Amino acid sequence: MTRYLARRLAHALVVTLCVTAVVFVLLHMLPGGPVRASLPINATPAQVAELTRQYGYDRPLHVQYGTWMWNLLRGDLGFSPQLNMPVRDAITERLPKTMTLMVLGIGASLLIGVPMGIYQAARRYQRSDYLLTGATFLSYAAPVFFVGLLLIDLLAVSFRVFPAGAPQGDSVAEILSQPNALVLPVATFAFCGFAQWSRFIRSATMDNLVQDYVRTARSIGASERQVLWVHVTRNSLITIVTLLGLHLPTLFAGAVIVETVFNYPGMGLMFWQAAQNHDYPILLGVVLFGTILTIVGSILADIGYAVLDPRVRLTA
Repeated sequence: MTRYLARRLAHALVVTLCVTAVVFVLLHMLPGGPVRASLPINATPAQVAELTRQYGYDRPLHVQYGTWMWNLLRGDLGFSPQLNMPVRDAITERLPKTMTLMVLGIGASLLIGVPMGIYQAARRYQRSDYLLTGATFLSYAAPVFFVGLLLIDLLAVSFRVFPAGAPQGDSVAEILSQPNALVLPVATFAFCGFAQWSRFIRSATMDNLVQDYVRTARSIGASERQVLWVHVTRNSLITIVTLLGLHLPTLFAGAVIVETVFNYPGMGLMFWQAAQNHDYPILLGVVLFGTILTIVGSILADIGYAVLDPRVRLTA
C-alpha cells in the first residue's frame, strides 16, 4: 500500500506540473489580458505598461511560471486584482458552498439512480425497463444548462413554486437556511447525474444475479427480495465506490454550469467570472484545485475498491 501511494503521488506531481504549465501558457495566449480587464476602457498605454510591469506580466513566460510555482510551494496562490483578495482566501470562502451543492446533488442522484438501476435489473427486458432506459438516455443527452433553464422556466417563472435564483450568503449555514432556493440547483445536478448511477448499477446487478452465490442463497430458501436487496445489492454497490471517486472532477465541471445558471456563489461561478475578466490567478488556482481533485478521486476510488473487494491488490 505504501509503495503504491508513493508511486501514485509521484505521478500526481508530474501530472500537476504538466497541467498547470499547459494552462499557464494557454491563458497567456488569450487576447486582451488581465491588465486590460483591470483598467477602464479609456486607459492610456502608459497606464497599461505600468500595471503590466507591476504585475510582472512583462517577463518571459517561463520566469512567470517559475515564480508562480515557487510561490505555490510556499502556499501562496497569488492575488486576484478583480476580487481584491488573495486567491487562497477566495477559494477557502467559496469551496464549502460548492462542496455543499455537490454533496446534495450526489446524494439526490444516488437516491434516484441506485434504486432505479436495481429495479431495472430485477425486471430486465420488460416494458418498465425499456421506459426507464429511455428516461436515462434523455438524462444523458440533456445539456446541464438546458435542464437548469428549463426548470427555471417551468417551476420558477410559469408556476412560481421555487425561486429562480440560488440561495445567497457568506456561509454554508446561510445557504442551507434557504432550502427552497436550493431545490432547483440540486434537482439539476440530480437529473443530469442519476442516469450514470442507474446504468452502472443495472449492469452490475445483472452480472451478480447469475453468480454462484445467488444460486446458493436461493437454494437455502432465501426469498427473491432477500437475494436482491441483501446479497446482490451489497456487491453491486462496489461499482458506485469506484464511480464516485472518478466522478468528482465531472461534478466540479458541472458545478461551473449549475452555479452560473442559478447565480450560486460558489467556486464554479467564481471561475466563470474570472474567465470573463481574465483573472489569471483565480483561473490557475481553480484549475490546480480541479487537478488535485481528479488525482485524489482516482486514488480514493482505487483504495476504496481494494478495501471492499479483498481480491483486489494495489500493486500498480
